[in-house]
Amino acid sequence: MKAIINANIFDYENFYEHYYIIFDKNILEIGPMDNFKGADQIIDAKDNLVLPGFVVGHTHIYSTFARGLNLPFNPFNFKDILEQLWWKLDSRLGKEENYYSALIAGIEFIKNGVTTVIDHHASGLQIKGSLNTLKTALCDEIGLRGIFCFETSDRFNVDECIEENLEFLETHSDMHAGLFGLHASLSLSDKTLEKISNIFKGPIHIHTAESIDDVEDSLSKYGVRVITRLEKFGLLRENSILAHCVHTSEDELELISKHNCYVALNVSSNMNNAVGLPNYKLMKKHNVKVIAGNDGLGFNFARELLNLYFSMKLKGNSPLSFTPDDLRDVIKNTYEIASRHLKIKLGKIEPGYVADLIVVPYLPPTPLNNENILGHVIYGLYDNFKPSHVIVNGKTLMENYEIKLPVDEIYNEARKVAENLWKTLEG
Repeated sequence: MKAIINANIFDYENFYEHYYIIFDKNILEIGPMDNFKGADQIIDAKDNLVLPGFVVGHTHIYSTFARGLNLPFNPFNFKDILEQLWWKLDSRLGKEENYYSALIAGIEFIKNGVTTVIDHHASGLQIKGSLNTLKTALCDEIGLRGIFCFETSDRFNVDECIEENLEFLETHSDMHAGLFGLHASLSLSDKTLEKISNIFKGPIHIHTAESIDDVEDSLSKYGVRVITRLEKFGLLRENSILAHCVHTSEDELELISKHNCYVALNVSSNMNNAVGLPNYKLMKKHNVKVIAGNDGLGFNFARELLNLYFSMKLKGNSPLSFTPDDLRDVIKNTYEIASRHLKIKLGKIEPGYVADLIVVPYLPPTPLNNENILGHVIYGLYDNFKPSHVIVNGKTLMENYEIKLPVDEIYNEARKVAENLWKTLEG
């Protein structure tokens, strides 16, 4: 058996001081150190906090090779950003680019305490088989959990997109699962939405009202707003993920709540693209379940949670408009949706939950207790977040900051792949 000892445990609900955790793939036992009887392998977490690993509720692994990419860029609206950058990039991604993007993303996520990702993928040169490529790299080789989908769009061969989603959905384990991916209303015709609605009846993962362009496109072409359009085709399904929802009306939020969908907020990306900020206060009013994503912008998820925390206070025009408890709810919802799709128990440190754990050094300069632990995490731990150990499914992926992979070799090869990709984009 494996054990973490001398741990201060916090799972966003319970705080235990000077505890041990015994685990294999699952957490088997926790208790005060006075009761610890030993284990075969031990991690000493003295002067550390032990938390569940992060779940990223919406990301884009395919954005990995955008870092440092220099293309002509002079956007006047959000669709220009797509056409001048992202649609150029994803149209040239094939199997090799997908594979190395996922390897690099996996390593970067480990460094930042992320143990599960919900990915929204696009690659024009590899549609069929692309999700398995991601799964092979991220889950089988790196060791993280992943929930994958291909963003169906009229930009691609729609039938291939549909087949890729359906085929991957047939595969499932406690390490990976599928959703049905769609890009956004502005790149999906009525014909495509109707075809998907008739073929597939489960939950979807889609960008919704990220920018006002998406709303205006839907209104001008179809006479309804984005969420209403999805409902018209019966695509608002329970446990679906609607990313962004920056420009949604109260009526649309009511529809989202009615159909038990989750909204993934990605505020750093929203600010970077200058599309606005979501209205968490209205979402909360309508009992919409909100989760946290990063939209593929970096890998530091603690930073993303801080940006969410601060930006929602600004959006609400009050320091009380987004509270520590609101952030706790978003984090717990993100564990919940991932647990549902993977069919495992994520997000708590208690027997029966999977052993996806991170050990993070934290020496508090002020008293630390059950009443103020969340404040310490938000204003202290997240501000300088550097996990020393990352454990997924009971396996230690990073120990004393060392990742158990040929990291240098992977990065060297990835740079070659990126360079070749960039040449095709600049040519």
